[in-house]
Amino acid sequence: MKRIFRVTIERCIACGKCELACAFAHGSEGKPSKTRINIFRRGPELGTPVVCFQCDDAACAAICPTQALVRNEATGAIEMIRERCIGCRLCVAACPFGNMLWDEAYHCVQKCDLCGGDPKCVPFCPTHALEYVPADEAALKPEPLVWEETARTGR
Repeated sequence: MKRIFRVTIERCIACGKCELACAFAHGSEGKPSKTRINIFRRGPELGTPVVCFQCDDAACAAICPTQALVRNEATGAIEMIRERCIGCRLCVAACPFGNMLWDEAYHCVQKCDLCGGDPKCVPFCPTHALEYVPADEAALKPEPLVWEETARTGR
């Protein structure tokens, strides 16, 4: 069964543990700039976790001229094949949610890959603002506040 991220922003305390867990999981020794999940901080203990939505009709994958972004059928994640990326950044411009990030060190984009189906950020969230749940009708309904915040800020 397909699984998705569910974000409950009312629970996020902007602690940044998810960002650090992601950065460590992707071999960046905890450098927050390498994280694939970002916390939009709205106050000292208020945050909105922003992560790739793994869109069904992913604009990033559709626009890529080298097919460097492909869906992993096992996890449902849109994954980057680094060897194919030519650094054109069309996918960055195409993502309507601003969830594609340019990685200057590797000269390619980085995005959430769901850690192969076991997102490392989820167990580190002390308030359970992040969950990785089976996709059902209730879970597929976007949190209105997340979409409003994303639309307003572009992140």
